[in-house]
Amino acid sequence: MGAAVSLVAISAMPVAAASPAATASGLPQCGSRPEILKQLSSRFKEAPVALGLAKNGSVVEVLTSDDGETWTIMVSQPNGPSCLVAAGEGWEELKRVGAKGERGA
Repeated sequence: MGAAVSLVAISAMPVAAASPAATASGLPQCGSRPEILKQLSSRFKEAPVALGLAKNGSVVEVLTSDDGETWTIMVSQPNGPSCLVAAGEGWEELKRVGAKGERGA
């Protein structure tokens, strides 16, 4: 799983500069994690639903509204800013399917 999170963190970083959803929302693309969480909660009713730790120590978080109408992916750097890297609509939870004996199978 660590490799998958690292891949997400690495592949998501270029999106931060080009994320029209984050820019269109009027939210800052980077800032303090508590302030960004407060803004996402008050404006979109979003809360964290998943997170992972990347090899570089950054935390990748997925936030969604209760109904999945909106979602945001945020990357928080150790001792640094949190940045919105993607945002959108229509989040759906999927049942994890794995090989026999794996977690979730």
